[in-house]
Amino acid sequence: MENQTGVAEFLLLGLTEDPKWQPLLFGLFLTMYLVTVLGNLLIILVISSDSHLHTPMYFFLSHLAFTDICFTTTTIPKMLVNIQRQSKSISYTGCLTQVGFVLFFACLENFLLAAMAYDRYVAICQPLRYTVIMNPYLCGLLILLSLTISTADALLHSLMVLRLSFCTDLEIPHFFCELAQVIKLACSDTLINNILVYLVASILGGVPLLGIIFSYIQIVSSTRRMSSAGGKYKAFSTCGSHLSVVSLFYGTAFGVYISSAVTHSPRDTASASVMYTVVPPMLNPFIYSLRNKNIKGGALKKLISRIPFFL
Repeated sequence: MENQTGVAEFLLLGLTEDPKWQPLLFGLFLTMYLVTVLGNLLIILVISSDSHLHTPMYFFLSHLAFTDICFTTTTIPKMLVNIQRQSKSISYTGCLTQVGFVLFFACLENFLLAAMAYDRYVAICQPLRYTVIMNPYLCGLLILLSLTISTADALLHSLMVLRLSFCTDLEIPHFFCELAQVIKLACSDTLINNILVYLVASILGGVPLLGIIFSYIQIVSSTRRMSSAGGKYKAFSTCGSHLSVVSLFYGTAFGVYISSAVTHSPRDTASASVMYTVVPPMLNPFIYSLRNKNIKGGALKKLISRIPFFL
């Protein structure tokens, strides 16, 4: 049963094996992927084309948009190819690569959201020192630190999977190679892998989340001391988009975790995981473009006006 030399490929079972649902899934996920890519590309173009948006807040937002594009590109295209070819296979190297990139971009998004929360904290709680604190050097340092930690996280788990031996049952009840599902297929001892998964997830997920919570506690405390109702509204309006994105990202992630703990069906867990791997990257551009007046009211209209229309 045990394969000591390695495996050639895994089988991704997807969300359903019913053939009649495959065309619908293909159309649905293709549409979601195109909306995600085009929406986030639009955010990047709007920010890069308008000099008024060359601020730390939009600097982090453009990196978040790029991360969302890469995050969905890691999983959805392979799923679409498999549906189109009526195939379930993914090579061992491809699966391990997918595991690494999913971990990298998920961790990176986590830290980018924390950096954006810190930016809002400084802007509202220390407005007179904002330009001094949130200087280009610090912004670049936060991005570099996020990239370094995310790379270390992805490499750690990917290298730990390399030490595992796998059995002949190589079916993954998911639409992409999720780390937890790959570890379950191993015949060798996975105790160290499982400990690292929970330990690293607790640290790299918990620390940024605590930072976001602390930032918003300080923001709420600062706005309560404001005497002007207009000042309070302006303060909360600058945080509305980010708070919505944070709630969507962490809310869907916790929802998947709870559903996986309650249900014993891997296929149900796979369906629930769509909510944090596909839905947040797709909705983030809409949240920022609809709730942010600087993007919706000015920069987006300027960009659209530059596009020639040929009738």
